[in-house]
Amino acid sequence: MKLIIQIPCYNEEESLPVTYADLPKNINGIDTIETLIINDGSTDNTVEVAKRLGINHIVNFKKNRGLAMAFSEGIDRCLQLGADIIVNTDADNQYNGADIEKLVQPILSGKADVVVGDRETSKIEHFSWYKKKLQYSGSSLVRRLSNTNIPDAVSGFRAFSKEAALRINVLTDFSYTIENLIQLGHQKLKIISVPVKTNKAIRKSRLFKSMPAFIRNQMATVLRVYSTYKALKIFTIIGFIMILPGIAGFARFLYFYFTSGGEGHVQSLIFSTTLIIIGFLVFMFGIISDLISNNRKLIEKTLYKIKKMESENKDD
Repeated sequence: MKLIIQIPCYNEEESLPVTYADLPKNINGIDTIETLIINDGSTDNTVEVAKRLGINHIVNFKKNRGLAMAFSEGIDRCLQLGADIIVNTDADNQYNGADIEKLVQPILSGKADVVVGDRETSKIEHFSWYKKKLQYSGSSLVRRLSNTNIPDAVSGFRAFSKEAALRINVLTDFSYTIENLIQLGHQKLKIISVPVKTNKAIRKSRLFKSMPAFIRNQMATVLRVYSTYKALKIFTIIGFIMILPGIAGFARFLYFYFTSGGEGHVQSLIFSTTLIIIGFLVFMFGIISDLISNNRKLIEKTLYKIKKMESENKDD
């Protein structure tokens, strides 16, 4: 049983040694533990430090491509290297390395495909009240949309079985965390969470410049990914929101038409008809989007089978 711990890195020459030293060297049920970093276009000595530390595998980007792309490339490389379980952690030593065993054990015992580390954000002292409330609200929304019960949806500390890793397809440019949950949740994989400890922050987050920017990017990700799997539902709701006022306005015009001849109410008729037409067009867009969504699912199945065959060929 082979575990690969992947660490996306961007200018982490100072924090990487601390993170690496905290990683477990032995885990019950695991025969081999290897480490892999994804150097996301670092301009410092991250790669040299990684080599000096004895990191087993290094994936290099010539230019900074973002966390989501680094995560995706890391997953693909881990699969190519024959990983049975993949753990993703951050290079800033935010997560307690000893808790990796807690992430891995449910997969080893066959109880889960994906295990997400729950930081229990309500207890983190350096998180502001505002940030804690945002984390709670955002995670609640993601739980509903992904059909999962994960209390810390944006935690990047997570473990994937080989089966789950083969099904990952990252499309967003911002962060993979929410996209993973919605995507794998709708593919009916077993996703659970375990409480994990966090270390004191040694630097500020580089993922976003401000909280409004973080919220904006995450909401765009949620809408984009969820609409991929539930396009007809979303467009049907929007369509009815347009059609119902249109029907009400049309009924109002008919009332006045039969009671007073309808004079002075032609504008409401035009406005109501416009709403009904727009609502109908939105519903038609939903049908088209649903067909595209079904095609996406077929493509995902094809990619899964290709990745699985490639993995099996490497194992042979």
